[in-house]
Amino acid sequence: MPKRKELRGINRKSLLHAHLRKYGDNDGACSGAHGQEARRMAQDKGPDKMTIIAFSGDLDKLWPTMILSSTGAAYGMDVTVFHTFWGLFPLVRDDVKITGDNAMTKMLSTMNPPGFERAKLSKLNMGGAGKWMMRQLAGQHNVMPPEELFDMCLQMGVKIWPCQMTMDLLGIRADQLRPGLGEPAGAATALSEMSRSEIQLFI
Repeated sequence: MPKRKELRGINRKSLLHAHLRKYGDNDGACSGAHGQEARRMAQDKGPDKMTIIAFSGDLDKLWPTMILSSTGAAYGMDVTVFHTFWGLFPLVRDDVKITGDNAMTKMLSTMNPPGFERAKLSKLNMGGAGKWMMRQLAGQHNVMPPEELFDMCLQMGVKIWPCQMTMDLLGIRADQLRPGLGEPAGAATALSEMSRSEIQLFI
C-alpha cells in the first residue's frame, strides 16, 4: 500500500487557496455556485464555530465529515468533531485489528473493522468492490482519502473527541486510538459545544 502523502507545512491559507483554485481558474477566480460560495466565505467573516456529531463509520459518511471539518478549519472556524457509536471505529489505529473486552464486543469489531482504511460503504459495498471503486474515483479526481484529510484536520487544529460512553460500551481502550485526539468526552460536553456553535451537523 502506498505511503500517505506528507502533510507537513500545509496551513489554512494554502488549503483555502487550493480550494478556490479547484473551483475557479488559475488565478483563483471562482465560477459556478460552489465556487461563488467559496469566494464569499473567503471574503466574509462567516460563522466562527462548527460542531459535527460523527455517528457513522461508513466510508461515504466519513468523507464528508473530514471534508467539511478541514474546509471549516481552512476558513478559520473553530471545529469540533464528536465521534460516537460506529463513528468511533475509524479513530482506532490501523494496526489494531480487533477491539473489545468480551466475546460480543470483539464480534462487533470483526463485523465493523476499525480504522479509516477498512471502512465500508453504507450502500453498494459489494464485498469491498464498491469501496475500491469509490477510492479509485476519488484518486482520479484528486480527492484526498479520509485518512489523509483526518491528518490534515489534526494539523489545522480541529478538535477530535472520542465518545467515552461508546469506548466503555464497545470495549475500546484509549491506547488503541490514533494519536492527537482530544480527551474522551460525553454527551453533555458535546451538547454544550453544539450550543455554542453556529453550525451543528449530524453525519
